[in-house]
Amino acid sequence: MIILSRRASLMLAALCCAWQSAQAAFIDDGSGSLELRNFYFDRDFHGASATQSRRGEWAQGFMLRVQSGYTEGVIGLGLDAAGMLGLKLDSSPDRSGTGLLPRGSDKRAADAYAKAVATFKARLAQTELKVGGLSPQLPLLASNNSRLFPQWFNGAHLASKDLDRFTFTLMQVDATKLRDSTDYEDLTAMAQQGAYSATVTSDRLYYAGVDYQLLANLTLSLHASELEDLFHRDFAGFKFKAALGLGEVFSEWRWFNAREQGRALLGEVDNQTLSTNFGYTVQGHTFSGGYQKGRGDTAYAYVGGTDTYLFSEQQVSTFALAKERAWMLRYDYNFTALGIPGLTFNVRYVKGDQVDPQRIASAKGRALAAQGGEGQEWERTTDIAYVVQSGPLRNVSLRWRNASMRSNFADAADENRVIVGYTFEF
Repeated sequence: MIILSRRASLMLAALCCAWQSAQAAFIDDGSGSLELRNFYFDRDFHGASATQSRRGEWAQGFMLRVQSGYTEGVIGLGLDAAGMLGLKLDSSPDRSGTGLLPRGSDKRAADAYAKAVATFKARLAQTELKVGGLSPQLPLLASNNSRLFPQWFNGAHLASKDLDRFTFTLMQVDATKLRDSTDYEDLTAMAQQGAYSATVTSDRLYYAGVDYQLLANLTLSLHASELEDLFHRDFAGFKFKAALGLGEVFSEWRWFNAREQGRALLGEVDNQTLSTNFGYTVQGHTFSGGYQKGRGDTAYAYVGGTDTYLFSEQQVSTFALAKERAWMLRYDYNFTALGIPGLTFNVRYVKGDQVDPQRIASAKGRALAAQGGEGQEWERTTDIAYVVQSGPLRNVSLRWRNASMRSNFADAADENRVIVGYTFEF
């Protein structure tokens, strides 16, 4: 028989109460969601050099997310998890490779695939540490979420807002799980039309950044990253908005600098790119546009599978090749202003020229280089989306994205994406 003293009994009772309280916060402050995404993707290529004339697939995705709260105490602990299931609805070997479904060496898409990630988290005041599965949206590492599931990274991410008006970011990742992959893989560089090798790998990326909100409407940013033995990148950003007349004017400047790093396994990396955006929004209308220019001897360098974080990036082209200049125009309209909430529309147009074809691996690119010409391309994209506002289909979203791209160094493409989504939260 074990006999406890009165003091020990009180201490045990206090510990039990504390544990129950911590457990309650861990569970009661948690949340979850089940996202359903039905995705049809069709891209037609036009040109004699096209190795695949069409990519077209249809798939259904299910993503379950569970996010815990934090335990009580000076340091709160928690756990997030996500499970994903993708199902093939339509595909064939001659149309696979859309990024919706994984495919084998025979080019046949898998009938189904599943994956899961877990993230441990800890919080102290306004500082949060996450370890495990990460899906960051940062200037130098922007996870891609343009298909069924987001791109994931394995690593550690520390974000702190303890210092007023500052956000500090530290991160290290060692592998990525691409949007249509079930396994973690080593990190690579985006090929950029053959400018860089997509088979050279790295097992470490280091990241540091600081964002400073100088004024309520003005934010300054400095970030740096290093993909070990491949390249080092720097980023400087400026974001501003202010009321003007009946609406709001806004502007953002993004500057990137990339150079080879360590053993320089990619070879030469020499790129400086300035990407800008200016706009005005009023009564549901948003008019915007910008200028972008790449300098240096090579194309814009970024991690394989991610988004560029450039204003020029479209559905088919990124407009980020060596020495490329791009002009961007965009128009958005929110139909709430006309009494139709949930309906939005935008159209974008990007024109690129001054492309140096010397590092373009396509047959058209080599022919253009031999002639001493410069690369040119353009793309027009339209996007219309509607979220049902009431009734049994409330919160069901429907989106149609259409794009046309033309180029003198790559095959032309016409693309359609139809996406039906619904997120159940609990």
